[in-house]
Amino acid sequence: MSDRAELDHAIELLDRALGYTRGILAAVDDDLPALSRRTPCAGWDLGQLLAHMEDALDAFTEGARGSVSLEPRIPAVARTEALRQKACALLEAWSRERPAFVSVGDQSAPTSVVAAAAALEITVHGWDVSQAIGRPTPIPEELAASLLPVADALVAPPDRGPLFAPMLEVPDDSSAEVHLLAFLGRDRSMPLAPFRGNPSTGPRIAS
Repeated sequence: MSDRAELDHAIELLDRALGYTRGILAAVDDDLPALSRRTPCAGWDLGQLLAHMEDALDAFTEGARGSVSLEPRIPAVARTEALRQKACALLEAWSRERPAFVSVGDQSAPTSVVAAAAALEITVHGWDVSQAIGRPTPIPEELAASLLPVADALVAPPDRGPLFAPMLEVPDDSSAEVHLLAFLGRDRSMPLAPFRGNPSTGPRIAS
C-alpha cells in the first residue's frame, strides 16, 4: 500500500471512530454525579476520562499540522459539548493537506500512523464512556477488525502497565470487538472495578 493509500485508509478509520464516539458523547451529562461514575480505565472516573479525551483530541488536531506538544492542557472540568465540537474539528483538520510526518516531542512518526492511533484512541475511549454511563455500545465489527492491526502495531510489551492493562485471553472464534478490547486489557463481561481515585489523567495520547 502506498503512503497516500495508507493515509487515506487511516483517515477513513478516524472518520468511523469519530462517528461512533460522537454518538456516545451525545448521551453524557455534565452533572457532577454522572462525572463521578467509574470507568473501565482503572483509577479514572468519567470526568477524568472525558478530560483526557479532550486533551487527546487537542493533541491529534495539532498532529494534523505536523507537530504535537507534550505540554498537558487538561481542563479542570470536562465539557461534553466541547468534546463533540473538537471531534468535528479533528476530522476537518485531518481532511486538509497534511505533512508526511508528525513530530511528537523529540520523535517523529508517519502521518498515517498518527491518524490510525487517533482512530484507536477515540474508539476505545468511546467504548469506555458507553460502559461508564450504563449504555454499552458495541464497537462496529468492521471498525474493530480494522483497528486490530493498528493496536498490534502500536502497543508494545513495555506499554503494559504504564499505559495499558495486561492482554486478556479470549476464545479464538470471538468477535473482532472482543479481540480488540481483550488486547487492550478490557473485558466487556466484567462489572466496573471500584474507583480508586487518581488526580492525574496521565500522559497525552495514552489509553
